[in-house]
Amino acid sequence: MYNLATPILAMGMGGGGEGGGFNFTSLVPILLIFAIFYFLLIRPQQKKAKAHRQLVTDLKKGDEVLTDGGIVGTIQKVADDYITLEIAPKVAIRIIRSRVADVTKQGKSR
Repeated sequence: MYNLATPILAMGMGGGGEGGGFNFTSLVPILLIFAIFYFLLIRPQQKKAKAHRQLVTDLKKGDEVLTDGGIVGTIQKVADDYITLEIAPKVAIRIIRSRVADVTKQGKSR
């Protein structure tokens, strides 16, 4: 009967010419994966966060905004960390400024 283990073990034992050295080609796939993640995930998220920060800093009295919770209202007062929204006639709420998701209508310049 033929023993298969002997030829397989013999194939695994090389001449020892290439052993354990650093090979740059083994690093290329890792760099390629990192580049794909950067351009498809990290960079777009950074751009989106920067746009939201700009939107929040540009809020002013009279803007109609949409909050993360789905509430639409008109800004009545802008403070450092909070804004006051009028959501119905004579009904105002105070929310954290960063919770504004979008500006639906720009207010008049006053």
